[in-house]
Amino acid sequence: MEKRLTASHWGTYYLSVDQGKITAVEPHEMDPDPSAIGQSFVDGIQHSCRVKRPAVRKSYLEKGPGAATDKRGAEPFVEVEWDTAFELVAKELDRVRTDFGNQSIFAGSYGWASAGRFHHAPSQIHRFMNSIGGYTKSVNTYSYAASEVILPHVVGTMDWLLSQHTSWPALEKHCQLMVMFGGVAQKNGQINAGGVGRHSAREGLLACKKAGTRFVNFSPIREDVDDALDAQHHQLVPNSDVAIMLALAYHLYDGGRHDQEFLNKYCVGFDQFKPYLLGKTDGQAKDADWAERISGVEASVIRDLAEEMASKRTMITASWSLQRADHGEQTHWMAIVLAAMLGQIGLPGGGFGLGYAGVNGVGHQFRNFTWASLDQGVNNVRDFIPVARISDLLLNPGGRFTYNGQCYTYPDTKVVYWAGGNPFHHHQDLNRLLQAWQKPDSIIVHEQTWNALSRHADIVLPATMTAERNDIVCAKRDDDIFALKQVVEPVGEAKNDYDIFCGIARAIGVLGRFSEGRDEMDWLKLFHAKNRQRAASFGIDMPDFESFWEAGEYSLPVGKELVLLEDFRNDPEGHKLRTPSGLIEIYSKTVASFNLESCQGHPMWLEPKEWLRSSCAKKFPLHLISNQPATRLHSQLDHGKTSQENKVSGREAMTMHPDDALERSLEVGDVVRVFNDRGATLAGLLISTAVQPGVVQLPTGAWYDPVEPGVIGSLDKAGNPNVLTRDEGSSELGQGPTAHSTLVDVEKYLGPIPEITVYTPPEIIPR
Repeated sequence: MEKRLTASHWGTYYLSVDQGKITAVEPHEMDPDPSAIGQSFVDGIQHSCRVKRPAVRKSYLEKGPGAATDKRGAEPFVEVEWDTAFELVAKELDRVRTDFGNQSIFAGSYGWASAGRFHHAPSQIHRFMNSIGGYTKSVNTYSYAASEVILPHVVGTMDWLLSQHTSWPALEKHCQLMVMFGGVAQKNGQINAGGVGRHSAREGLLACKKAGTRFVNFSPIREDVDDALDAQHHQLVPNSDVAIMLALAYHLYDGGRHDQEFLNKYCVGFDQFKPYLLGKTDGQAKDADWAERISGVEASVIRDLAEEMASKRTMITASWSLQRADHGEQTHWMAIVLAAMLGQIGLPGGGFGLGYAGVNGVGHQFRNFTWASLDQGVNNVRDFIPVARISDLLLNPGGRFTYNGQCYTYPDTKVVYWAGGNPFHHHQDLNRLLQAWQKPDSIIVHEQTWNALSRHADIVLPATMTAERNDIVCAKRDDDIFALKQVVEPVGEAKNDYDIFCGIARAIGVLGRFSEGRDEMDWLKLFHAKNRQRAASFGIDMPDFESFWEAGEYSLPVGKELVLLEDFRNDPEGHKLRTPSGLIEIYSKTVASFNLESCQGHPMWLEPKEWLRSSCAKKFPLHLISNQPATRLHSQLDHGKTSQENKVSGREAMTMHPDDALERSLEVGDVVRVFNDRGATLAGLLISTAVQPGVVQLPTGAWYDPVEPGVIGSLDKAGNPNVLTRDEGSSELGQGPTAHSTLVDVEKYLGPIPEITVYTPPEIIPR
């Protein structure tokens, strides 16, 4: 038995291998807070649900593109040879780009995919598609799409802000009060796109607590904050955070505790925002009494907190989840306005933070170093969609949509090609997605397992998992780099995405353009050479490739403490922001010029379409929080040990307050039906005061498992909340997802409990 190093989005581990199989997992010694997700390496790779050979949906193989698309998800698959699969894919791509144009190929391929920088599936597919003329792409992320669109108008791009966030050591030394909207959930901080060397989020928060930081949290879920922080917790009606922020701002201004000098020097638009805040534009002052009526948080709590915030070095944090809601653009915008009124932006320990522990890298002290990644080439197609508008794209060819002040057209999609990620996890209203999924002529996927995406495809190409290939693991906002050496042989006939695309490129006649004549190790050596060159520009002498590969890991020297917008505060002329004014825009003339009712020129509280205090709540009186899971990364490794051991009654656990359970005569362990007008799913019940009355928590990521495969509206057996969530944009500006503005009801499931079948492969007809 031997131990081999591997790395992933959720951590770095040593894998024990015996007779070609992984038998045990140990975390890397540098990691003070390792994630239990890594334990799923043991059974996740060898699981029976792995896709072992290329497979084609039966009707598609017999009749070609467009055949019986309503049978996707229900029909058997036929296994074929790799050469046959390559020819089928190449022929279909050639047909579509010749007859309809490359814009009819959608290859958004959104998702985390592999941690390695070379075998990063979205990079591979986008490079391949660009080598054959381009594709329709998606823009932004499900994580924070609304903020990605609004923040460049206000302060700067989301990626830039996240790379500059004040680091934990600076917070430890200077932050006296941390006011959290949506908490700082440790389960989210266990992952990081591209890899994790050292989990630092919990360590950083505990250091702040030890140094004397006081924590105040506004959230419907108490577990959004670690108990060890002893936070003062305030429950609120979900989607009412902006109302509380406005009331805090009102009492800062009303009491003369705001920093007018900061607003004059570093901001524009406060004078346009002030009439709304004071109620001169709509007759309603945004004071604490008003906010209490909306949020349920006592007015005295808001007024007292405003006074405390003005007297202490205060960090205002807002989770990413807040903006995955109706009018989500308003939450982070208003958090920035509130921080600006305190005047502490750019000071150590003060200002604002958007998504601390949203991933491990936010708050992690690191060098602002860009690691080498695969060049994706140039996309000659200009068409795109906002990331959460997939169903709209497929259902409305030629339809118009607005995005960031402009109007665009949805192309007519003939092929959906997906490699990396899982839309049957990420996307909202899965029954609507199923309807849309019947429209394209062909759906081609690279998949490792028989999850919902592969089951609803026409051509399934088996892809390797992380431990089955060589790569270099390094991440944004992380200083550690690892040599990811193949640990075990691929299951069945699985290939890495690069080799799959090389096979298709050869069949089309663009292999040289795609591969540049390099194999896997050639690319890794090229990446390392680029990394060494970049490191040298910082005065850092990285080891050569052979030394690095043998050692297996390397860490950059520790960077300096980061303070968000410190340079801007010290020199606003020399470090202008990338906004039209170069300053923080409390009121945006650009956004105002778009004349959008759903997103106006300054932040506002706007009532969601599904709101606990609306008429809709009479029918569906519970607010659904479909947050990130603790036992897997999104839907990755849902079939693995860590996720499976945390199921309740064999399916995803839903948490409900005791009062709501009692009203429905429910008990712990019951299988419950969670439902609304969009669909229904079965979950296993947990009862806890950690969620407030009127709220249920059902994490995302359970593999979609309908009772009647392929049938729109069928009951999901496994607890996937996205059969319930709304598929509407956050506003006409950002078009982000709105999963957290969803109402449901819950009842005990009285019928025969259906067996979970999604972890067993569909019917497969052998070669």
